Amino acid sequence: MKIVLKVGGARADWWKDHMAGLLPEYEVILAEEVVDKDIIDFAVVWLPEPGWLKSFPNLKCIFSIGSGIDHILKDKELPQHLPIVRLTGTDLSTRMREYVVLHVLRLHRRLPEVEESQKTEEWNQIIEPPANNRTVGIMGLGNLGADCAQILSKIGFNVLGWAKSKKSLEGVESFVGNSGFDTFLSKSDIVVCMLPLTPETTDIMNASFFKKMKNGASIINVARGPHLNEEDLLVAIKSKKIRSATLDVFNNEPLEKGHPFWKHPNVLVTPHIASLIDPVAGGKAIADNIKNFVLGNTINELIPPGKNY
Repeated sequence: MKIVLKVGGARADWWKDHMAGLLPEYEVILAEEVVDKDIIDFAVVWLPEPGWLKSFPNLKCIFSIGSGIDHILKDKELPQHLPIVRLTGTDLSTRMREYVVLHVLRLHRRLPEVEESQKTEEWNQIIEPPANNRTVGIMGLGNLGADCAQILSKIGFNVLGWAKSKKSLEGVESFVGNSGFDTFLSKSDIVVCMLPLTPETTDIMNASFFKKMKNGASIINVARGPHLNEEDLLVAIKSKKIRSATLDVFNNEPLEKGHPFWKHPNVLVTPHIASLIDPVAGGKAIADNIKNFVLGNTINELIPPGKNY
C-alpha cells in the first residue's frame, strides 16, 4: 500500500525517512514526488492545499499531523466520504503541558518586567500573590485542555474550565456554554485558549470578549489563529483592558514581517511551537493508526465522515 506525505519545509525528508522505517511494508511518497495519484491509499498531512486531497481517487483515509483537523476541514472540496484520524499521544500532551505551564508562570510571576529591569540594571523586587490567589481559565477541556487544567491546579492555581458541555475534572471549576461564559471570563486573571476551531469558536476572542474579562487580565492562545481577532486585541491592550498576550498561533503563518505583534512590548510571539510534532514524537502513533485502520481495529482518534470533532 502507498502513503502520500504532505508536510512542509525542511522536515519533509525527515518525516519520510522515519515513516518508511516505521512502515517498511508500505511505500511512503512525498507530495511532490507523486507521479500516479491513482495508487495512493492513505494521506498523512499538515495544511493540505484546497482541492489537493480530492485529486487522489482511491484514497481510503486521511491522517492529520496534529491534534486538530480544522486544517483539513477548511478545504471546501474535501471528499465527504473519507474518515480523518487525529493525532494524539503522550509527547503531544507533554509538550503542550510544558508550554502552557511555562507561560502561565511567566505571566503570574511577571517575568517580562523582571527581564526589563535587568536591561536597566534595576533591582526591582516584584511581589506577586502565590498561585492560590491567581485564577487561570482554560477554554476548551478536551484531552489537551483537561490535562493542562489539572496540572495547573496541582501547582496551586485556582483553575476554571469552560466547554460546550459539562466536564467533571478534579480541582477544576467547570462552566458550560453561553450561560457560563461571562462568569468564566470575569473571574479569570489569565485565559488560555485551547478550543477546537469551529464556526462557533472562530473570532471568539474579540472586542466583546475582552470587555467581559477582568481589567488587566492576560491571554494565551495555543489553539488556532482564527480564534483571535488580532485588531481587537491590539485595541484592548492599548486601552490597558488587557495587560498582555502570549500568542503561539496566528491567522496567517508564518506571521508576516512588519506585523504589529512582532515588536509590541506586551505581546510575546512564538512560532507555533507549543506542541510542535516531529516524526519521532508523532510518527509511531500515525503508523500504529494506519496499521489499525487496515486491520479494521477500533481507532479512538478516528473522526467519521461528516463530523468536525
